[in-house]
Amino acid sequence: MSGPPDVGGNDRDAHVVEDICRYVTANPAQSFFLFAGAGSGKTRTLVEVLRRVTGVVEHEAGKQYAERLRARGQAVRVITYTKNATAVVTGRLGENVLTEVSTIHAFCWDLINGFDADIKEALLARNDKKLDELKRAAGAKARGESDTDRRKYAELEDAAAKIRATDSFIYHPDRRTFGAGALTHSQVVDCAAWLLNERPTLRRIVADRHPLILIDESQDTMRAMLDSLFGLAASFPGMVTLGLLGDHRQRIYADGHEDLPSHIPRNWERPALQMNHRSQKRIVDLINDIWEADLEGRTQPKTGVRQTPRTEKEGGAVRMFIGSAHLSTEEKMAAEGRCADAMKAQTGIDAWGGDVKKYTTLALEHKLAAIRGGFLNAYLAVHLLDPDASAPSSSGDRSGPGMLRPLLGAISELAECVNPDASINEFAAMNVLRRDGVFAKLPDDSIKRGKVVADIQHTLNQFAQMAVHPDATVDSVVGPLLDLELFDVDSRFYKAYRDETPAPPPPAVLSQEDVEDRRKRGWEALFRTPWQEIPRYRAYLGGEMELATHQVVKGSEFKHVMVVMDDTDAGGFLFSYDKVFGSQELSKSDLKNIEEGRETSIDRTLRLLYVTCSRAEESLALVLWAANPGAAMGAVQATGWFREGEVQEVK
Repeated sequence: MSGPPDVGGNDRDAHVVEDICRYVTANPAQSFFLFAGAGSGKTRTLVEVLRRVTGVVEHEAGKQYAERLRARGQAVRVITYTKNATAVVTGRLGENVLTEVSTIHAFCWDLINGFDADIKEALLARNDKKLDELKRAAGAKARGESDTDRRKYAELEDAAAKIRATDSFIYHPDRRTFGAGALTHSQVVDCAAWLLNERPTLRRIVADRHPLILIDESQDTMRAMLDSLFGLAASFPGMVTLGLLGDHRQRIYADGHEDLPSHIPRNWERPALQMNHRSQKRIVDLINDIWEADLEGRTQPKTGVRQTPRTEKEGGAVRMFIGSAHLSTEEKMAAEGRCADAMKAQTGIDAWGGDVKKYTTLALEHKLAAIRGGFLNAYLAVHLLDPDASAPSSSGDRSGPGMLRPLLGAISELAECVNPDASINEFAAMNVLRRDGVFAKLPDDSIKRGKVVADIQHTLNQFAQMAVHPDATVDSVVGPLLDLELFDVDSRFYKAYRDETPAPPPPAVLSQEDVEDRRKRGWEALFRTPWQEIPRYRAYLGGEMELATHQVVKGSEFKHVMVVMDDTDAGGFLFSYDKVFGSQELSKSDLKNIEEGRETSIDRTLRLLYVTCSRAEESLALVLWAANPGAAMGAVQATGWFREGEVQEVK
C-alpha cells in the first residue's frame, strides 16, 4: 500500500484524500484501488476527493481539473452499489454539475438505453454462452446428456426465439419491470459489459464523457462489468482513470472477483484507510483477529490493512455464547433472550435488557431470519415464486416480486387501517384507495356509482372481518378484494387465485424443477399462508424489523449487535459455522476447492463473520448453535480471538 509513513493518532489517514487527488490530477493521471475497511470513512473520503477535483473547495490542481471538465463537457462518474449509497453521496456532495452519481445498474442502462439492436445481439450472445456451457458440461458426464439437460437446452432456445422476436427493450433501475422486452438487473449489466468489449464506439463515448470513473463497493461489482472497465482504461491510457474503492474482506456476493486485489493492475496506486472510526477497540481487535485467522480450509489470502480504533474508543464488550443446535427454534429464541440478559448483567449496558430491545439481531441468511421473525411460510412461498426478489437486498429493492403487488403494497396498507375489533379507519382506508387509483375507476353515472361504492363498502367489511381473524389465510383475506377486482393486480396473481388445480409435488432434485411447476407450488403455498405472517414479512422486506441478514446491513452500523449463527435452522450449504468452529468436518467439495485453490465454505463464512461483527459500535454478542457444543467450545477458545470469561455456555 502506498502513502507516507504512519503518523499515528486519529489523523493517521489524513493524507489519503490528498494522495488520491494527486493521482487523479497528475499528467498522466494514475488509476488506483483504495482499500477501505469497515467504518474507515470511505464515503467521506470519496466525497472530499470529489469536492476538490470539481472545484467545490479551494484546491489548485483540482481547480484546473474542474476547468478541463467544463471546457470539454465532461463529468466524473461515480458508480455506487445501492440507491441508498447514491443518496448519501449526492446528499453530502450537494448540487454538482461536474459529477454524475448512480447505481451500477443505472449506469449500465444509461450506456445502452435505446440501442435495441445491440441489446438484442448482446442478449443472444449471453444466451448462446449459457447453452454452450450446458452442452460442454453435459458432454463431460459419463452418461452423456440427460432429459433434464435437453429440457434446459429447450428453455434457452425458447428464450433465444423470444429475444429475436423483440424489437425494443425496457428497464427501470428503480423498480422491477415485467412484460415483453423487460430486462432484469443482471441482463442490463451483462449487456453493457458485453457491448463495452465488442463496440469500440461505445468505449469511445464513455471515454469522452467520463475521464474519471470511481467505483464504490468494487469488491461486489459484477466481474464482467469490472473487467470491461479495466479494458476501457487500458484502451485509453491517459484518457480514462479508474478509481476502485472497497474492502475485499467484506465481499458478500458471488458476482465479484474472489480476490479483487490480485486483479488490480500492478502499475496502479494502492492507498489505504487504516482507521476504524466506528467501533470500540475490543471489537476492532476481534475483527482484525478474525481476518488474520489460520483456519483449516482457508484459501483466501490475508491481504488488507490491520485496522486501528480511534484513540478515544478504548472500550467495547464482546461475548461468545455456545449452545446445542439440536434445541427447538422456540428454545433457541428463549435462550437468545437469556444471552441478552447476560450481556446486560456482565457489561452494565441497559440496551441489552428490559421490555424493548435496543440491540440489532443479525442472522446467517434469510431462512433463519424468517424463522426468528415468524414469517417462514410467507418467505418460502415467495422464494418459490421469485427467488431473486423474495428477500430485501442491499441494492435497495425491498418491495418483493412485482407479481405480488399490491399484496405487499396497497392491500397490506389497507389491512393496517383495520382496528382489532374489525372496524375500519375510514379516513386512512380512503387515502389508500385514492392513492392506488380505485376511485378514478368509478362510473360517472350517479346510480351506477352508488352501487359500486356500496359494493366496495361491503367488500371492505368482509376484508376487515377476515384480516383480524386469528386463523385467516392469505386467500381468505384477499379473496373479497380479488373477486371485486378492486385493485389492479398482476394477471399471474389473478390466474393463480382462480386456478383450482393442485400443484405438483416437490421434485427429488429442486434444481431440475420446471419454473412454472415451481411457481405453481409457490402460489399454492402463498394462498394457504397464515395472513398474520404477511405484515411481518413486509416489515422484513422494508427493513423495519430489528432483525436482518448480512446482505441487508451492508454498510450499516448499530450500537449493539447480536449475531446468531445457526447452520441447522439456516439450512444452507454456502456457509458453515460448524466447520469454522470444529463441529463438522470439511466436505469433499471443500477439499476439492482447497486443492484447486478456489474459495471454500470456510472463506465465505469467515467473511460473513467479519461483516456481521464489524457492524457493532459498542458491544457485540455472538450466539453459536453448534452441532457439537463441546468441540465448538474447544475450537473457539483455541482461536485466541476471545479473552478469559468472554466464551460462555448458553444457560
